[in-house]
Formats: sequence, C-alpha cells, structure tokens
Amino acid sequence: MPTATDAELVDLLTAGTLTPVGRLVNSSNGALLCSVQGPVDEAEPLLAIHKPESSERPLWDYPDGTLVARERAAYLVSAAGGFAVVPPTVLREGPFGPGSVQLWVGPLEGERELLVDVTSADAVPPGWLVVLEGETPQGEPVVVSHSPEPALRTVAVLDAVLNNSDRKGSHLMREGAIVRGCDHGVSLGVEPKLRTVLWGWAGDQIPDADLARLDALARALDGSLATDLAPLLTAVEVAALKARVRTLLATRRHPLPTPGWPAIPWPAL
Repeated sequence: MPTATDAELVDLLTAGTLTPVGRLVNSSNGALLCSVQGPVDEAEPLLAIHKPESSERPLWDYPDGTLVARERAAYLVSAAGGFAVVPPTVLREGPFGPGSVQLWVGPLEGERELLVDVTSADAVPPGWLVVLEGETPQGEPVVVSHSPEPALRTVAVLDAVLNNSDRKGSHLMREGAIVRGCDHGVSLGVEPKLRTVLWGWAGDQIPDADLARLDALARALDGSLATDLAPLLTAVEVAALKARVRTLLATRRHPLPTPGWPAIPWPAL
C-alpha cells in the first residue's frame, strides 16, 4: 500500500489481521514485529510494531495512563500539525491484549542511513552539527553530531512540542523526503523533560515552514484535537501541550536544555 493515505493506513492498522512475525530483542516493552493483512488476501501485508500494554514497566515520572496511549497521542499531534514525523499509530487489541500498533518504517535488514552519529572529532561529516563532546570507556575523545537537514529540524520542533524525553539517534529514519521518528511513549508529560540528540539548533529561530506547522497545531488544539487527546492524556497534560505550542509560537525559537535535567539520552544512539 505504498500510496495509501494516512487515513487508509490507520483503517488497515485498526481492522487488519495482526500476526506476530518476530520480536524486537532490544525493546524494553516487549515490542513485536507483526504483519497486518487487510481484507484482500492477495494484497501485500503491512509490517507494524505492536507494543502490548501488558508489557509496560511502571515509570515513576509517567504515573497516569499508559505509554501506548502516549504513542497514539504523539501520532495525533504530529498529524494535526502536518509534521508527518510519527508513523500512523492506533490502539487496538493484539495477541497479548490491548496495545499500540504503529506502521513499520525503514528496512528490515541492512544498515539504515545515519542521521545522528558518534565519531571522533575529525570524522564529523561536513556541515553536521556537534551537540556533545565526551570520551569512550577507554578515554578516547568522541563527539555526538547530527545532520543539519530541514526534515530533521522538523523532528526537533515536534520533539519540543511533545516534551520528548528519549529522542535517540536510532529512533530516526528517512522515508523519502521526510524523517520519521518512533518511540514516543515517554513524552507529553507536564514537567519540562526534553532530552534529545537534536540540540544543534538550540536557541535558533524556528524556520517559517515549522512555524506554520505549529500554528496549524495550535488551531487543531482549539478544536477537535483536544477532544481526541482527552482519553489518552490527563487534562493537565493537554493543557501543558497547549502551553508549549503557545510558547514556541511566541518565542519563535528552538528551546534550550532545561537546567537540572539531563539534556541528552545515553546511549545517544
């Protein structure tokens, strides 16, 4: 279904037959790789990631609701603003009970194109933005850097909206002209917790295209989006989301790291 709309993909992810085909061994929440077969058996099934609610580990700083609900909420926010970062994501019954199902993006095998990397200082690709200098366990100096491309910058803007506390480099993948991001279960909290590898634009002016996305999102939050988010987040979390969007539109700048909070997840990739 390569030319399917998001609405068609959401319908298929919601109603299609979900069959586990593998497990993501590095996942902390029992994520399963599944095929999703639509009503036409001859059609090529989609691949999706299913995260069962029953596999979630309680987190002290996200005590309300479920992480899978935040995955769905992140998709709704991304779609409402036209960010196109979060792949279509639904909540539904799965092989181990209810959970989230998100469209798989990227190759199953082989290396993905790196948009964030950890290298020696002299191996940073030309034009890339350095966000951290550190050392390996052996004491060798390394730096974390990321691509400067506009599509990745759009991800950074959305992460500020979502208050994403775990944006690792491995959560990013290219899909055509856009950059997709996954794993948004630890986002949309109330307290400032932005933790990301995409600090290369910190304090810079937000591009006009991303300001337009923020404006579209603000209007959606004044309409039906807030209603759609109500079963997924607390009222205080929705209010905090609206406040973050208003702040970004008022300052027109990428945020700076929050004092007293670790700015970059580790491992960065």
